[in-house]
Amino acid sequence: MKIIRDIAYDRFDACKLDLYLPENDEFSLLVFFHGGGLEFGDKMDETCVHQDLANHGIAVATANYRKYPDARYPEFIEDAASAVNWAFNNIKHYGNCKNIYLGGSSAGAYLAMMLCFDKKYLGRHGIDPNDIAGYIFDAAQPTTHFRILKERGMDMRKVIIDDSAPLYHVGDNPIRSPMMILVAEYDMPNRLEQTCLLYSTLRIFGYDEKKIIFRLMKGYRHIEYIHAFNANGNNVLAEIILDFIKNLE
Repeated sequence: MKIIRDIAYDRFDACKLDLYLPENDEFSLLVFFHGGGLEFGDKMDETCVHQDLANHGIAVATANYRKYPDARYPEFIEDAASAVNWAFNNIKHYGNCKNIYLGGSSAGAYLAMMLCFDKKYLGRHGIDPNDIAGYIFDAAQPTTHFRILKERGMDMRKVIIDDSAPLYHVGDNPIRSPMMILVAEYDMPNRLEQTCLLYSTLRIFGYDEKKIIFRLMKGYRHIEYIHAFNANGNNVLAEIILDFIKNLE
């Protein structure tokens, strides 16, 4: 495995990514965004996941993005789209990339969801969300993110579905790419219920259920399986992602 750190993917200081490359020259790439409520967190927070994936033949580009208090909606989403654009245009310089996948955990998964369902962000770079081979949404908030509500001076417990919510855009751009949706049994308040609403809404809009994997992480709290390892010594989240990708290829 080879790690290349702090590759600039846009002009802003925060917009840097780390690239985890497997030993083999042919691979699929996962573009992954960290969590932290759009206010905290770093691209190295899930290093154990990235390393485990790279050691099993999946390259990972994990990207930082502008966050509060220095950012405002939708700047972090625009950064996420720029990171994906970098991957489409530059990963060829690091090996033969078969497919590009997109995902994240918590706030990072919210960003991935917005890129998936609101086609304007990737569209500005000439990328269709269906160009992504598959999506991994780990404990995302599919309604308007609570930190965006705080920016607006609203109670962060409110459930709002407007243009800044992934749910708002379901049906606007039918996604053909497979997606995996994860949520913990004891997740943040209302996160499990909102995730179930997303899954139900996808079904109502006729998304192919055979391409949607819903994973309830029993016994876990919010994204704590990121740093958990199974009896075989493999990272729990990395193994789930690896199985998802390998079953598609």
